[in-house]
Amino acid sequence: MKILFQGDSITDMGRKYEDAHDLGFGYPKYAAELIAKRHPETDFEFLDLGISGNKVSDLIARLQKDFIDTEADIVSVLIGVNDTWHRANDRNWLDNKTFEAQLREVYGAIKEKMGAKLIVLEQFLIPSEDKDWFREDLDPKIQVVRALAREYADVFIPVDGLLAAAYIGNDPLRFAEDGVHPTPYGAEFIGGLYADAIDKLLK
Repeated sequence: MKILFQGDSITDMGRKYEDAHDLGFGYPKYAAELIAKRHPETDFEFLDLGISGNKVSDLIARLQKDFIDTEADIVSVLIGVNDTWHRANDRNWLDNKTFEAQLREVYGAIKEKMGAKLIVLEQFLIPSEDKDWFREDLDPKIQVVRALAREYADVFIPVDGLLAAAYIGNDPLRFAEDGVHPTPYGAEFIGGLYADAIDKLLK
């Protein structure tokens, strides 16, 4: 069973680019450990091809080499915060119809050209004074991801919503000090969400 983690820096998290099996220090590492432990009867191969700074358009450019050619059985995609962040300074937001069309191309390739199972993780933003205003653009795009997940995903993980629940009685910045990149605590939390969600595909 080959599982591919795809996305931006949140998936990358210091992985060694020369070794696709290196899972870095983020949620893929924690998810893979839990999945392998819970399903000892299955021989897993885990690949991490997340690249820091990527937007949805970057995933489209990598569809053949870093998606289709991997022949993965399950592909997860966590993308979208950079589509907001990289345009935030002047609020020159990417229109949501373009964002939707780009995501359709990625999800469609995974389902139709790879024949893989798709796990969609929604992008998230942890409360932080310097980035809370990103919500102006991020929240509508999360709704785009949720709508497309209903159409394409085999499993959907509403990370932004589940993190919001986890903040109760907890300090949000414990999950990501800069509001975006998870701490080890936050990465382990997301890895746990992933391992719980993928059980549906491994039974």
